Amino acid sequence: MSVRPATPWTYEDYLDFPDDGKRYEIVDGEVFVTPAPNVRHQDIVGWLFVRLYQHVDLHGGGRVFVAPVDVVLSPTDVVEPDILFVADIDTPRITAANLQGPPTLAVEVVSDPRHDRVRKRRLYAQFGVAEYWLVDPDGERVEVYRLSGQEYPTPTLLEAGTVLTSELLPGLSIEVTALLAAGG
Repeated sequence: MSVRPATPWTYEDYLDFPDDGKRYEIVDGEVFVTPAPNVRHQDIVGWLFVRLYQHVDLHGGGRVFVAPVDVVLSPTDVVEPDILFVADIDTPRITAANLQGPPTLAVEVVSDPRHDRVRKRRLYAQFGVAEYWLVDPDGERVEVYRLSGQEYPTPTLLEAGTVLTSELLPGLSIEVTALLAAGG
């Protein structure tokens, strides 16, 4: 569901939204509301977060967070990626309240295909998120978008039997079969 006011919604408005279990995000000044994620979504998010967190704990390189964490890209663009990684070089963006600026890596497990695939992908590219992973449980794949200039070219599609790696997290190796099975 989206709500478009006469004037754009801002982060200041966002701070007044109710704490009602729904997820609120602002993209281009428009509010998007989604219900709490389903169990499979949360299983996948939890499984992947643990692996990323353990990897960073062992190898360093930055910090990993799981939603809800406000990512304030601009006064009229506030999102909550399911998982985000902030590389050491970008950690000055972390405040006590939120992340001021883009994460180095954003991960979404598809819950609203149009919002995750179109709006958020465009927004993440616009604000310079180096990598965007879109885990699609229904499509049984992971789409990996790597920033080139100010856009994401055709993603790398990873299906069961393949391995997810990233130059942002050297040595990380995630079996896509196991990732997708986490929510099955």
